[in-house]
Amino acid sequence: MVLDNAPSWQQALEPEFSAPYMQGLKQFLRCEKDQHKTIYPHSSEWFHAIETTALYDVKVVILGQDPYHQPGQAHGLCFSVKPGVKTPPSLVNIYKELEADLGVKPVTHGYLEHWAKQGVLLLNAVLTVEDSNPNSHQGKGWEQFTDKVISTINEKQQNVVFMLWGSYAQRKGSVIDATRHCVLKAPHPSPLSAHRGFLGCRHFSQANQYLEAHGRQPVDWQLPDCPTES
Repeated sequence: MVLDNAPSWQQALEPEFSAPYMQGLKQFLRCEKDQHKTIYPHSSEWFHAIETTALYDVKVVILGQDPYHQPGQAHGLCFSVKPGVKTPPSLVNIYKELEADLGVKPVTHGYLEHWAKQGVLLLNAVLTVEDSNPNSHQGKGWEQFTDKVISTINEKQQNVVFMLWGSYAQRKGSVIDATRHCVLKAPHPSPLSAHRGFLGCRHFSQANQYLEAHGRQPVDWQLPDCPTES
C-alpha cells in the first residue's frame, strides 16, 4: 500500500500506513488473498478516489459505504461502475434527482470519472470488499483511514460541499466544521429510501450555488454520453 500516485495527500496520509490499525488491515487483506478470496476492486484501484481528485482540487465530497461486490463493478469511486456495466439502482436515482434538479440528461452508463476529475471526491468509507459478500471488510481498519481523509479535507480545505446521504454517511461526516464548509444531508439514494427525501433534495444545485458564492467553479454534472476509461 503506497500513495505514489497521490502526492497532494502524501504528507497527511503517509503516516497512516505505519499505524497499528493499518498493519492489521494489511495482514487481514493478505490472509484473504492467501485463502484465494476474490477482492474488489483490484488493488491498483484501492486509492483511486484520492489519486483522481487531488486534495486542493476537492470541491464536493460524496460518501459511500463500501464497494460494489459483483464482478467488474467496483473501480475505487463510490456509486460509480466501469463503462459497459449496468447502472446500479442507487445511481439511477442520483441521475433522476440530477435531471429534476438541474435538467441534467441521464446517461446510459454509470462511470463517474468525469465528476472525480472536476474535484468531486467519490469516497467509500471502506475501500475493499469480498466477492458477493457485501460489508465483509467493515471494521478491519479502512474506516479509520477514510476518517483521516475527511478530517484532512476539513482542516486543510475551505468551502467544500459535503453530501451526506443516509445515516451511515451522516455519522461519518460528524467531524466536519459546518462554519467552514457546506454540509448537505438527505436519505440514501437506494430504492429502499430515496423516496423519503433524497428525491427532491436539490443537493446538486445547492452545491453549485454554494461554490459560486465562494468564488469556486461549479461542477458540470452532465456526464459524457460515451465514457472513456482512464
